[in-house]
Amino acid sequence: FVNKRVIARGRGGAIDIYPSDEVDYMDVSPKQIVSIGTAMIPFLENDDANRALMGANMQRQAVPLIQTEAPIVGTGTEYKAARDSGVVVIAKNAGVVEKLSTSEILVRRDLDGGVDRYKLLKFKRSNQGTTINQRPIIQKDERVEKGQVIADGPSTDQGEIALGKNLLVAFMTWEGYNFEDAILLSESLVKDDKLTSIHIEEYESEARDTKLGPEEITRDIPNVGEDMLKDLDEDGIVRIGAEVETGDILVGKVTPKGETELTAEERLLRAIFGEKAREVRDTSLRVPHGEAGIIVDVKIFSRENGDELQPGVNQKVRIYVATKRKISVGDKMCGRHGNKGVVSRILPEEDMPYLPDGTPIEIVLNPLGVPSRMNLGQVLEVHLGLAAKKLGWHVATPVFDGATDEDILDALREAGYPTSGKLQLRDGRTGDFFNGEITVGYMYMLKLHHLVDDKIHARSTGPYSLVTQQPLGGKAQFGGQRFGEMEVWALEAYGAAHTLQEILTVKSDDVVGRVKTYEAIVKGESIPEPGIPESFKVLIKELQSLSIDVKVLTEEDDEIEIQESTDDEIIDLDLMGEEFIEKKYIDEDSEEKDEIESKFIVEDKEDQA
Repeated sequence: FVNKRVIARGRGGAIDIYPSDEVDYMDVSPKQIVSIGTAMIPFLENDDANRALMGANMQRQAVPLIQTEAPIVGTGTEYKAARDSGVVVIAKNAGVVEKLSTSEILVRRDLDGGVDRYKLLKFKRSNQGTTINQRPIIQKDERVEKGQVIADGPSTDQGEIALGKNLLVAFMTWEGYNFEDAILLSESLVKDDKLTSIHIEEYESEARDTKLGPEEITRDIPNVGEDMLKDLDEDGIVRIGAEVETGDILVGKVTPKGETELTAEERLLRAIFGEKAREVRDTSLRVPHGEAGIIVDVKIFSRENGDELQPGVNQKVRIYVATKRKISVGDKMCGRHGNKGVVSRILPEEDMPYLPDGTPIEIVLNPLGVPSRMNLGQVLEVHLGLAAKKLGWHVATPVFDGATDEDILDALREAGYPTSGKLQLRDGRTGDFFNGEITVGYMYMLKLHHLVDDKIHARSTGPYSLVTQQPLGGKAQFGGQRFGEMEVWALEAYGAAHTLQEILTVKSDDVVGRVKTYEAIVKGESIPEPGIPESFKVLIKELQSLSIDVKVLTEEDDEIEIQESTDDEIIDLDLMGEEFIEKKYIDEDSEEKDEIESKFIVEDKEDQA
């Protein structure tokens, strides 16, 4: 050992400083104490532990991009990690590539002259809704060795893990658009599809047996125009390659409806023709709110073909819809050092700051994101990345055993850059120099799974909870925004009494009031006074259950009669048009209960308790 005293582990694992001649064993590798994810963070030793933890965890949330690119500054673990992950295709035997296509590779074995066939996965959906796609990285007639990577999978590049992109970064403020970890991007990343990913969504429709008869998957749907059916085949299932938008039919399906009271004329016609009128309602599978894309696959399972289906299900159809998602404002991005942020603005390429040689910056990060987070690894990565890109290097700097300050300075000198790693940038809008020099370089940035398209949500009217009569919550239920206690205080502080009253009544659980308000808006009349919310009636019921007789009085001490909301008064606003059709609730035991379930979600028994 060079040093007379070294840090070592004693008996029982106690870490202390010992004389070097007392040390018996040495660890095999500096990275054996960290996980795979952590071992892929360059300059880990310069990062605070909290941020390194975020960096390791966020690598799992990276979305596979259309064009993959291995990091310029890596740690050397990338190749082994990709190989052992199972997403790449590895040659079982040495041989020569005989046939090559996008979907399979044939290799003639040296051993016995036989052929190894490797099938490649093409645009399959992962459980996260991202795309699994394999593509060959060898040529026809090329020689391959046993154990060689012959096809890349998602997020790999030439057999090396490639979760993101090497982007030209500048640490500077720009008009406040990178305040609080926000990220400013160049439009070139959108145009060149540098941060574009393909997502596949799966939709499922089942034809079941109901008490009134079996459901049927068909093209013959009541009250639907021919333009809505243009992309359906003769069975009522959407064709592969069709472009669909919100509300388009994916699978046409009808469900038998309960017998209605017939008029005398209808009874006469029945008696003459002896045919039961086809009483069905449309329960087709449609593209949900805010979704759109191209149909890439359709799978049909039916009992007749011997597929195993759940009891009561006769036919099941799965539709796969693919969407191309370019990077957009509101998407989350991060580096490998826990430096995460949200895209706040995408600037035209010509407005971005640019280098002395005219190269525009691709991404502008806030310098204030570095000192307090103590993840200086990102700055070292940027400096080394700048030099490595110019010199055409691919750097491996392993954790706890990586490039030293001197190595980085030497690389910068060799590339012809100042050792400060800073350059004088010009403003793309004016052409003037910015004050002072700015740290510029290449950082490996990842696009994370938290995409704004999956989170954006708006509601006008929609389903209400059966218990409280308030709108449901969450995007999945097409719910409303929760206006909580503290938000109420905010409106009270501003004295916005009428806004507050509206939020707590007609926009929430004033059952009669919300229907009348909707009616007034449709007719263009003035909005009526709000009524009594359902929550107040529930409170009175609670008190009555404690044997307290509650009376509601006016200022003149006259009693206000509180009517109980009968089921007849509760109307689904979605079904109200100019005619204001009344929709009645149906008993729990009724056979028509299913009809309600789709619009009004019956809450769990625990919720009711």
